Amino acid sequence: MSIVISDEILQASKLTPSEFRQEIALYLFQTGHLTLGYASKLADMPLNAFRHLLKQQNILLYSYDVEDFELDLKNLRDLGRL
Repeated sequence: MSIVISDEILQASKLTPSEFRQEIALYLFQTGHLTLGYASKLADMPLNAFRHLLKQQNILLYSYDVEDFELDLKNLRDLGRL
């Protein structure tokens, strides 16, 4: 599938085509719509370069919230480790 971005929209964004792709990839990764691997492919960047871009933009590589923590505690209790 191909998506065509008009020159008008690209010019309005004041981004290069590469930067535009990266911004879309960053957004889709940050919102959980793409995995790290697919986002790096969309950004047309090697995985390590995309990780570096995430770091520059202060976007967490992994999301660990209260629900994850509570699930970990439950699993540790079930295993008899707590």
